[in-house]
Amino acid sequence: MEPNCSSSSSTPSSSSSSSSSSDLLLSGEKLIYAITIPLSTSIILANLFIILGIAWNRQLHNTPNYFFVSLLLADLCTGMALPFVPWMGLNRQLSFSSCLVAHVFPNFLFLAFLLNLVMVHYDRYTCIASPLHYSRLWVHRRFPLALLTVWVPPLLYAALPAFGWNNWSAPDWDYCCPAGIAGQTRTQEERALPCPANDTSSTCCSYRRVFPNAFIYLEVYGLVLPAILAIAGMTGRVLWITRGQLRHICRLHRSLERGAQASEHEQRLNLRYARCVAAVSLTFLACWVPYIVYMHVCVAFLLTETRWSSTTHIVLSCTGIGSMAVVPLVLGLANRQYTEPASKILQKLGDRWRTKKPLPPPPVLPPAHMEEIAL
Repeated sequence: MEPNCSSSSSTPSSSSSSSSSSDLLLSGEKLIYAITIPLSTSIILANLFIILGIAWNRQLHNTPNYFFVSLLLADLCTGMALPFVPWMGLNRQLSFSSCLVAHVFPNFLFLAFLLNLVMVHYDRYTCIASPLHYSRLWVHRRFPLALLTVWVPPLLYAALPAFGWNNWSAPDWDYCCPAGIAGQTRTQEERALPCPANDTSSTCCSYRRVFPNAFIYLEVYGLVLPAILAIAGMTGRVLWITRGQLRHICRLHRSLERGAQASEHEQRLNLRYARCVAAVSLTFLACWVPYIVYMHVCVAFLLTETRWSSTTHIVLSCTGIGSMAVVPLVLGLANRQYTEPASKILQKLGDRWRTKKPLPPPPVLPPAHMEEIAL
């Protein structure tokens, strides 16, 4: 769960402030959908494209690719929930159950996505670091149990606010409810009561009322940040092992050729390794750094209880979550085995569509040209 730290409305004192807050909410809604809908559609279509490629190729039906399909499904669900993530930082009038679903469900999908990503990196790390013991690992011998470990714990942790770990009974310090009749200011006791709106069963739904500060700190620094560091550590270790194997291959190549200078083949290997390191570094900078920055900025605002612009929150949340959701797509689209079957299917469909298009009618020639053709 990314720590949301914005508040879309301030303490109302009149009906004009209530209308202005509704206008701000409407403009925030337009901005959310303008950013998230194209990004969410792209993530969903790209995941479906890769899943189709894996399902079509029977040679890819093995345990490592099953883990990757689980990651793609989690990423697909994250893309579907992406338009609802920025709403977690905006105060709205919702019932208790609706407010819990609006916050718990996206948080569960995010944590499941993160644990699936850790599992995929762990599987690939053990394949390279311990290739002889790779098939003996518990993740291969007990594959259903491994899948449960990346889906059930996120659900249990995300559902803790529904079992009582929340601030719902605390006073509404965000003051998102409109003022009373004739612009009367609501007291602190009245702020804890349902909002005096048309639907009396609704209350001020805020992430502060669903997620206590201890819950946010535990998730950020006990789950999310260690998972990101573990992914970075395993990726760096894989690159280090690859570098050592590359040096060993180059030494063997030089001993066979009995030359002291680097051959053309060795230079190509070094260049390929340099490209791999550059691609991994750029992927980390483009996909993880925006989310890490957004996460720590939000925690800083949460500690100081400072309110900031809802527009800034919407842009940063969409950028952070969206960039992180691109990581599995980079891993999948970079593998030709995943994309080749789906590309062939799309190419065949395109060829059939072109052949079904009616041919243009022949040009109608004037009578003078017809006579020349007859002669």
